Amino acid sequence: MKKTIIVALVVGMMTVFGANAQKAMDKFMVQVDGLGCPFCAYGLEKKFKEFKGIKQVKIDIETGDFSFAYPAEKELTLVAVQQQVEKAGYTPITTKIERADGTIEASEKQSLSAKTEGTVTKKLMVVGNCGMCEARISEAAKGVAGVSDISWDKDTKMMQVSFDAGATTLSEIEKAIAKAGHDTKNYKAEKGTYDQLPACCHYDRIGK
Repeated sequence: MKKTIIVALVVGMMTVFGANAQKAMDKFMVQVDGLGCPFCAYGLEKKFKEFKGIKQVKIDIETGDFSFAYPAEKELTLVAVQQQVEKAGYTPITTKIERADGTIEASEKQSLSAKTEGTVTKKLMVVGNCGMCEARISEAAKGVAGVSDISWDKDTKMMQVSFDAGATTLSEIEKAIAKAGHDTKNYKAEKGTYDQLPACCHYDRIGK
């Protein structure tokens, strides 16, 4: 009888401790700039899966809201999260952590208009269809002072661009591409410019 009671107590304690261990998760909320399509979300999630134990990943490409849970015992920091977002090719605007013990940590909002020194690499969605589109997009981007390198994938519609953040901004690059006739996440080409593109370049427009 005593053995039965002892075993029951041990099992009960293990169940309680196990439940507590499962609850010991920190919650992370990040607002990310640069998410334009499902491929962007996939790339961001894939990068964060390098953090073993990550759970409850949610990404809203419309708002840029990104959230997940991570074991509290691993003590993941704000800086580490921001750096991982940047490694994925995006910009963390705000980052907030709700620790399992109830404490809250948050970063200051990062200004996207502020220019910093040095070369940065960013990803963004640019819509197009073919090799002619690729050449046009590349020419438009490289026409912006400060742009050093650019590549565009016609299948994923994703462009990767490297530029001197002290000379220009991603917004200026997007404007130049839209002016050339191609929609981006934040800027649409003028209808007249789009209509004048060769037939093979008439892509499905964003928000059509």
